[in-house]
Amino acid sequence: MEKVLVAISGGVDSSTCLILLKNRGYSPYAVTMKLIGENTNLTGVDTSSPVRDAMKAAEIIGVPFEAVDFTGDFEDRVISPFAESYAAGLTPNPCLLCNKYLKFGKLFEKADSLGIKYVATGHYARVEEKDGKYYLRKAADIKKDQSYVLCNLTRKHLERLMFPLGDLTKDEVRRIAKENSLNTAEKAESQDICFIKEGNYASFVTEYLNLPPNSGRFLDREGKVIGTHDGMIHYTVGQRRGLGMGFGERLYVLSKNPIDNTITLGYDGDLFADELILRDVNIISGEFPSSPFRAAVKIRYHHKEQPATVTPLGEGRLKVVFDTPQRAITPGQWGVIYDGDYVIGGGVIC
Repeated sequence: MEKVLVAISGGVDSSTCLILLKNRGYSPYAVTMKLIGENTNLTGVDTSSPVRDAMKAAEIIGVPFEAVDFTGDFEDRVISPFAESYAAGLTPNPCLLCNKYLKFGKLFEKADSLGIKYVATGHYARVEEKDGKYYLRKAADIKKDQSYVLCNLTRKHLERLMFPLGDLTKDEVRRIAKENSLNTAEKAESQDICFIKEGNYASFVTEYLNLPPNSGRFLDREGKVIGTHDGMIHYTVGQRRGLGMGFGERLYVLSKNPIDNTITLGYDGDLFADELILRDVNIISGEFPSSPFRAAVKIRYHHKEQPATVTPLGEGRLKVVFDTPQRAITPGQWGVIYDGDYVIGGGVIC
């Protein structure tokens, strides 16, 4: 039987992948990535909930299991860049960095070390092969589609990747888990960034970087000082609530300037813009465009991609001009480019 290394997190999605692959005649090898310094007991066995749940699921299904310590890589590649970007006034998405460097970086290295060709994850997305070329496609269940966070993949990855959940709904996944008596069948989904408790980004970044208080000025669109803010890390583009003071009208964060530590406020209508620049762009095919093309671009995870003209600028950058203005285009987030159901690639909004 062909072996498949399966990234298993301790949730229902990844553990169901083990069942599906085993039923399809593969030999799954379950690997959990230890990322954030979970506790271990005196025998060196990890006792944290995700690892424990992953180990139990592998035991129930009857497949080999290994927990691999990637805490140092996660610190260097994900946590530290996230904190530094956030402190610099950006709104980064650490999940895309984790996918790039850990799930589809270190895990492929692990598979190679074991002589295993294929790697599988519990992402809701699909790999499609046409005429010997591999494409990343949205999941059949658009409500669960995770193709956005996979835009850093390459065709070399796709040749070896499996997404067993790509054609299923979440309800179908839970049903399969229940039918196989999986311990993760009723486990709730995690909504927050895994290394930040209760979604409090500002507190995490302040503590992680040992930042001093850094209050600054609120400005209106004309540059007039209209108030004082508590520090740039407490705010993001599009935010209205929690500005810390009343202005007598509904104002929103339009932009942040880390150079002079100012935040510009304005009205909801001021948040709309029709263009952006992407940097550090990855094109899945490996063929960077040489001329403008039409596509649809998604500017955050929970955003419906919108029609646009995309123009190459050189040095891994693309200019995106939308047909209609989009609300709260946020530096640090990722813009992901689609051709229908297929992902062309993506980059960081700058």
